[in-house]
Amino acid sequence: MNFTAWLPLAGVCLLGAMSPGPSLAMIIRQTLGGSRQQGVCAAAAHGVGVGLFALAAVQGLALVLTAEPWLFRAITWAGAAFLCWLGWQSLRAGGDGPALADPAQARSSLWRSTREGLVVALSNPHLAVFFLALFSQFVVPGMSWAHKAGMVLLAGVLDMAWYSLVALLLSHPRVLTLLRCRMGWVNRATGVVLLLMSVRVLTL
Repeated sequence: MNFTAWLPLAGVCLLGAMSPGPSLAMIIRQTLGGSRQQGVCAAAAHGVGVGLFALAAVQGLALVLTAEPWLFRAITWAGAAFLCWLGWQSLRAGGDGPALADPAQARSSLWRSTREGLVVALSNPHLAVFFLALFSQFVVPGMSWAHKAGMVLLAGVLDMAWYSLVALLLSHPRVLTLLRCRMGWVNRATGVVLLLMSVRVLTL
């Protein structure tokens, strides 16, 4: 994969992390109901969970590609359809965002925050399907382990970086208000990019 091929992958991974959902709600809860440190710990653990899903996806696709090329092609088309569906759902979501946690919640320890971040990532079945669909557009015959590792690290690090940034920014109440006011733009950008990614498979 050359540099221009990495850019769309990075863009979709980042926009996927930015999409409102249970993960963002969890980071908000850990930061506002606990502390900046707890939010960052939860973000780091969530990124590890995302990386594990990415690793499972890229390894599974590599095995399928070698054993059954026709099945890999079917997965590619199914993945494009799923990305299209996700894009449509993002566009329909508009400005809807996650609900804020009750500030009166009992504060959890750094360990509990880390555990929650990992559990939220690993308990989200959409992540597994998302990476299977996304990576099916990028895995090619003979791809080296370095490229596969790069894809896995890219997904995990971008997820970790985004949610860590959210936790840091949420320490300032004004930023929280600004972020929530921009959820509509995040949803729309995510939807457009996912739809474009689904169309890309038709040109392969």
